Amino acid sequence: MTPAADLSTDLARFAATTRFSDLPPDVVDAAKKSLLDTIGVILAASGTEPAVRPLIELVQGNGGREECSILGFGGRVPASAAALANGALAHALDFDDQTPWGAHPDSSVVPTVLALAELKGDVTGEELIAAVAVGQELFIRLRRNVGWHMDWNLSTVVGCFSAATAGASVMKLSVEQTAHALGIASMQSGGTMELIFGTGSDLRGMYAGFTSQACVTAVLLAQRGMTGIRNLFEGEAGHFRVYFKGEFDREKMLQGLGREFHSGGMLYKYWPAVGNAHTYIHASIELMRENGLIPDDVEEVLVHVGDFQQRMCSPLDQRQAPGTLVDAKFSLPFLVGLSLAKGSMRISDFSTEALKDPVVLALARKVVPVPDSSYDWTAKLPDGKVVVVTRDGRRLERLGSMVPGSADRPMTWDELFDKFRDCAVAAARPLPEATIADTQKTIRDLETCGSISTLLRLLA
Repeated sequence: MTPAADLSTDLARFAATTRFSDLPPDVVDAAKKSLLDTIGVILAASGTEPAVRPLIELVQGNGGREECSILGFGGRVPASAAALANGALAHALDFDDQTPWGAHPDSSVVPTVLALAELKGDVTGEELIAAVAVGQELFIRLRRNVGWHMDWNLSTVVGCFSAATAGASVMKLSVEQTAHALGIASMQSGGTMELIFGTGSDLRGMYAGFTSQACVTAVLLAQRGMTGIRNLFEGEAGHFRVYFKGEFDREKMLQGLGREFHSGGMLYKYWPAVGNAHTYIHASIELMRENGLIPDDVEEVLVHVGDFQQRMCSPLDQRQAPGTLVDAKFSLPFLVGLSLAKGSMRISDFSTEALKDPVVLALARKVVPVPDSSYDWTAKLPDGKVVVVTRDGRRLERLGSMVPGSADRPMTWDELFDKFRDCAVAAARPLPEATIADTQKTIRDLETCGSISTLLRLLA
């Protein structure tokens, strides 16, 4: 196989040559929404997720050249360290965006491009939008067209390549340099789904930080002349053969690349919990509202679960009473119990104290998973079914359809503005209302921004 034959060359060419003028309006809109959404979630995590503190303390304690900002906390550190901190914060609440097919590109893409843009210093709004769009598009094309068996964590195994190309776009690397950056970034391509399925670990919420840090480093090394891996994806021991058993569709990955874009369909979370649970959260909230129920009315709760959701219910006793905030956001019984108890779900519902709420825990203990293969996660995220059995013998059933934040009911700019405001006031250093409004306007009109230093000054 010659170097030019490898997919990495095609992806590098796309990243190095795509400009703002190439992007359809919906793709521009999605990139801007993802910037606003990810920055907001980073700010919220700084003030509400205690598990991030050791990492932030390490980054702050190490010091170094004051190149880039730690969002939410303030202070400036070397670019790769800022990417580590901001990336860890970006996924810490499991509130960051996702593709319609699952997995999270922007918790690694956005911290990477922000760090490199701040380091470079002369990046326009159009250039930042193009970089995010490039990263999102590459992530989606890889994620959709590999043979995934719920073994590798796609957000890290694929995310390192999308963040690296996004960063290379910011730094205006050549095609050859971008291909090398992909190879260098592959050193960080790893992480199995045990990270997601297991309990008790803080890493599940912070994995994007390690990806972002590595991708900033990869881009800067490629810029300085370091070479990568020529046959990165399709070589004898290339990425697709090793990670995906050789199961990939090269033709679909490249079909319309640079002309057709899929990132206009990015999804933004309405609730701070794992995306696969949102259909169950919605069904639970609506069941209580539509039937005028109160928690004492509930005798039993049946949740129909496919292959992935079964892992969110096992081991059942630990899922019904999670020990950490990270585990709570992945525990289907707890999330359903919280939804039934509160009739809503907000950032403030997740705290150390909230994990001990007797009403929520009592309802979570009433949740019984019902294995049902019709809800397996195949392509797009599946809907879920919740059945509430009441004390007076009624059996109330609802499918989680038309979920807020889903492709059927996407979030509007106004809804994202409300989410950003909630997140910004929850930060370790809450943003003043005037700054919140200025940040929203700056990102909404980002293509008119001559330098993103305007945005970074608002957030510093």
